[in-house]
Amino acid sequence: MAKLSPHDVRRRVLRISKMNGWSVAIIAGLGALISLLFGDPIGLGVGLLVMLGGITELRGHQRLLRHDINGIRLLVRAQLIVLGVVWVYAISRLGSFDADFALSNQTPEMRQILTEAGVDTAELITLIRLVFYVLYSSVMAVTLIYQGGLALYYHRRTAAVQEAITNPIVPPVVS
Repeated sequence: MAKLSPHDVRRRVLRISKMNGWSVAIIAGLGALISLLFGDPIGLGVGLLVMLGGITELRGHQRLLRHDINGIRLLVRAQLIVLGVVWVYAISRLGSFDADFALSNQTPEMRQILTEAGVDTAELITLIRLVFYVLYSSVMAVTLIYQGGLALYYHRRTAAVQEAITNPIVPPVVS
């Protein structure tokens, strides 16, 4: 694979940051709105903080468009904001598993079906706990890989983007 020029690297960083920033801001904003409608203050807070990460990435994108190398710092910071918020939320959830609460959400019809199927309550709790831990651990792993990887990607492109900003392409003179 051919090495990209600094200007191509800058264009790629701009394209990725625009797409990712808007995606994060819109999805997190919709999540915050849904949480607000359902009266979930924790979900609202998480959604707003993740949306802040998306907005920070868009601000970094705008700075790079204006040839301000500090935009790269904002791109990296945005990923770390999203990573941190998701990890804090997931860790708090992992520490809050409540077997009684999980069982209290069963409808009488569900209890009847499980009893008829011969499912033991202790086995059910074990299964629910396993799914709970796998879900939040997976969210943490995916976030670490994606947001952490993107932060590293942006950070490693700083020198090339700096070069593209300090040495702009000069169009050829046509006589």
